[in-house]
Amino acid sequence: MELFDVYSLLPVTIERGLGCHVWDVEGQEYLDCYGGHAVISVGHSHPRYVKAIQEQVAKLGFYSNAVVNPLQQQLAEKMGKICGYPDYQLFLVNSGAEANENALKLASFHTGKSRVLTFTKAFHGRTSLAVEVTDIPNIVAPINGSGHVTRILWEDLDKAKEEIKKGDVAAVIVEGIQGVGGINVPSTSFLQSLRKLCTDYGVVLIMDEIQSGYGRSGRFYAHQHAGIKADIVTMAKGIANGFPMGAMIISPDIKPVYGMLGTTFGGNHLACAGACAVLDIIRDEKLMENATRVGQYLKDELIKLPGVKDVRGLGLMIGIEYDEPIKEKRLDLLLKQHLFTGVSGTNIIRLLPPLSLTMHEAQDCINRFKRV
Repeated sequence: MELFDVYSLLPVTIERGLGCHVWDVEGQEYLDCYGGHAVISVGHSHPRYVKAIQEQVAKLGFYSNAVVNPLQQQLAEKMGKICGYPDYQLFLVNSGAEANENALKLASFHTGKSRVLTFTKAFHGRTSLAVEVTDIPNIVAPINGSGHVTRILWEDLDKAKEEIKKGDVAAVIVEGIQGVGGINVPSTSFLQSLRKLCTDYGVVLIMDEIQSGYGRSGRFYAHQHAGIKADIVTMAKGIANGFPMGAMIISPDIKPVYGMLGTTFGGNHLACAGACAVLDIIRDEKLMENATRVGQYLKDELIKLPGVKDVRGLGLMIGIEYDEPIKEKRLDLLLKQHLFTGVSGTNIIRLLPPLSLTMHEAQDCINRFKRV
């Protein structure tokens, strides 16, 4: 049997990792400044994380949501203390797309309405409604074109107000920082005005913090830099440091009903054990503060590089825009300088390293950039 060939693969086979470094099958070391799409939040093979997974799987790897799982409540308590939403409700799933699907469904249940506003350059997932609110037409199949989504220009508040005033909008969904769209940080005035619009007209504001959340921006959620609260916040990526997991936190104004949402694997014992360890590590090792400090250093140095047009982002979510396509440059960084990076479009390199990236490793990253 052959694999279903949908990935354009880099010519590297990673065998192991430790901290912010990985090694391929030939023993070559790489500095990992991408973390597998922002998934590795506390570093590869962190000993506290490894211990938590090992101890849990030795006791119980899985049982369904038909029984009480105390680890879920432990995770909710830990998250409530660190995330700034202590009175919200937690629902656990398996991925970011699944979190957004459930958030949109819940918003429709809550409001009784069916239309969703989204923005240009958005990325919210590849499934059903999540892919329809994503601004990449070639990954939206005909069956996904439900007609429930209206897309407006990024930060176009006048158009957002015009659409919301029609009275049929259930939710507005927006990323804390646009990732795939080019590391676009929403302005404080935009988020604050959008929050007010949603409040005034009874629309659910969903903040997608799947890539930009979990401490990556220097705050637990990127939208907290604007001083607002969402009605629903979705997250995944770094939540369990590589174990598949997603989640959403939900306003106490939105009431649960038995059976309205459900999942087989979401919030399973192993995922919760890993996620609890991640929160403890972020807190104890002050990784949000580290992301702010190291991220600012990287931005200050990257803007000095030849050919760099702009550097944007917050914390350790950084986009480096060049004045020409970066495909060959990124390959040189990987194959000649052994530095993992990501891309956004044709001209932007993305950096999403583990939040544990040290200043010394950041300096090493800059030196590897300089050599190309």
